[in-house]
Amino acid sequence: MTDWFEILSMPFLFPFMQTAFLISVLVAIPMALLSCYVVLKGWSLMGDAISHAVFPGVVLAYLLNLPFIVGAFFAGMFCALSTGWLKENSRVKEDTILGIVFSGMFAFGIVLYLKIETDVHLDHILYGNMLGVSAQDLWTATLIGLVVCGFVLLKRMDLLAHAFDPQHAMAIGLSVRLLHYGLLSMISLAVVGALTAVGLILTIAYLIAPGAIAYLLTRTFTGMMIMSLVIGVGSSIIGVFLSFYIDSAPAPTIVLVMSTLFIVAFVFSLWQTARMSRRSLARDLGH
Repeated sequence: MTDWFEILSMPFLFPFMQTAFLISVLVAIPMALLSCYVVLKGWSLMGDAISHAVFPGVVLAYLLNLPFIVGAFFAGMFCALSTGWLKENSRVKEDTILGIVFSGMFAFGIVLYLKIETDVHLDHILYGNMLGVSAQDLWTATLIGLVVCGFVLLKRMDLLAHAFDPQHAMAIGLSVRLLHYGLLSMISLAVVGALTAVGLILTIAYLIAPGAIAYLLTRTFTGMMIMSLVIGVGSSIIGVFLSFYIDSAPAPTIVLVMSTLFIVAFVFSLWQTARMSRRSLARDLGH
């Protein structure tokens, strides 16, 4: 028993692993809450777009000697706002516009990155650096998490009305435009807080997977938010834990954990639907 306890507790004894556990949880909480709205509104590609689009902002911030977070936030907002403007002023569908905007901005960032001569490596924006985050990264993730969680919890029912039926939300007096761009701002802010620590791939997964899994397993929005939080935080802890023993990077391991959970949830939802159909059929035949 003692040997098993020592083996299981070993990852928690190293300072760099403690930091990885902490930053993953700090990033997962606001992302999991936002994930519910991203899934309900069908904005999965929006999270992907903003995650890619912040890269040129990071490079420009370096060139202007500004904090990376400033350039990343404004680049993300530019992507979100320009997409909204193009959608309102053209016949092109939103997913097509998103694909053009984020691929163009990401390519622009790559060109800038390859042209500048610097000893500073910006690769961690793409791949993450969970085992080497600084105290500043932890404080940034904490502050951004508080802002995002505060906004979501304060406006959760208004955002829910906007997600399901914007026309109804407008009819009952809600500022749909404010809610729309407020949610986009929170997504951009959360992406910025996550990128330097966990990287591009895990940021996208955090914005989609917890909400998608919770959507398959729950029937109420409150239950969906709670389940999304549990999945986001649980996957982070399990992923970092497993990465220690399989000698893998934490970020992709967390993504694999969430992908596995989605497959399990999908199979379970199919089985549950089939069981309910059989019960309904048997009840009809009984009558």
